[in-house]
Amino acid sequence: MKITGIVCEYNPMHNGHLHHIRQTRLNGATHIIAVMSGNFVQRGETAVMDKFRRASLALKGGADLVIEIPTVYCLSSAEFYARGAVSIMNALGCVDEISFGSESGDMVLLCEIARAAGSIPQEALKAAMEKGMTYPAALSAAIAERYGAETAAAASSPNNILAIEYLKALNFLGSDIKPFTVSRHGAGHDSENTSGEFASASYIRECMAEQKDFGGFIPDYIRQEYENCRLDGKISRMENLERIILYKLRTAPLSELKNLPDVGQGLEYRLKQSAEAGSVGELLESVKTKRYTMARLKRILLNMLIGTTKEDLQTLPPYARILAMNERGREILSLCKNSSIPVSTSLSKLSQTGKAAERFAFIEGTASDVYGLSQDIAGSKSDDFRSAVRIEKNEY
Repeated sequence: MKITGIVCEYNPMHNGHLHHIRQTRLNGATHIIAVMSGNFVQRGETAVMDKFRRASLALKGGADLVIEIPTVYCLSSAEFYARGAVSIMNALGCVDEISFGSESGDMVLLCEIARAAGSIPQEALKAAMEKGMTYPAALSAAIAERYGAETAAAASSPNNILAIEYLKALNFLGSDIKPFTVSRHGAGHDSENTSGEFASASYIRECMAEQKDFGGFIPDYIRQEYENCRLDGKISRMENLERIILYKLRTAPLSELKNLPDVGQGLEYRLKQSAEAGSVGELLESVKTKRYTMARLKRILLNMLIGTTKEDLQTLPPYARILAMNERGREILSLCKNSSIPVSTSLSKLSQTGKAAERFAFIEGTASDVYGLSQDIAGSKSDDFRSAVRIEKNEY
């Protein structure tokens, strides 16, 4: 048995993701754990379909066990997103390998960059960011200064950035999990171009929003589930949250804004000054800078709604919450008896396993309430606590 973990969002799952899973199987994986973002994704948006639907679809696409990344880590920087996901895999105590996509496909190079990135003092990165640089730009500049422009270029491509963060997380945790990378196939990350049957998830979401045809880039069962979700009024749209975002920003005290993850250098004042904007788009345009990208600002606004704080990111995920599994997933769970964190399908039970777990479960419930308001027909946190975990037969 070889258990491999994949960090994912599957928003939505598409042909590129299926290619990644197939290549992971060809590399010897007999069992696959998908550690998946919940109802919110790292780019600072709501997932088009809720986490339970996406988890069930992940089983059809080749995963065996789907575990949720807590919202605290989903709505965070690439560094913390990767650290949260990898820490869950590591805590389970049975994961042999982590598989991820990259532009380079060169594991030796990626490991060298990860070591280089880990050797750069945080003070140097903070100094660069205080001058207006984003974290990726500051990291790339520091690597270029120490290791050359070619290494820095490889460190700055979108999929390589996450790959490097996964490797850094393994080093941070002192994990024995072995890394494996698959070269990104077809359209690039966030690309508006297509390549045969491949397109990026962002392009597919754009087609969904504009009601354009996207069926050739995703499996039929996912297209059908999207249509069912749309007819049920359960598609999530960020614009449905616009009024409550503006209300919350206008009424939140500066001290609360200052304590949000990713807020620093007086950004709370810029946010407050823009609170009278007529739309979230207008607000974002007035606040964004080279340092504060759209994705980072959107994460801040969502964390504001949910109530996440800087202190929450000081705690690694305190539990592993199961969203879906098949028969092979049950086999994985039988090997998790020595897991260093509780593992369960029940958020209610997990919330009772410790103070940190109680806090994370509370945030999850609030996040589900917020997500419910983003759906065309509003849902609530009861959808999260009462939704039945899907247990399927092996599909792959």
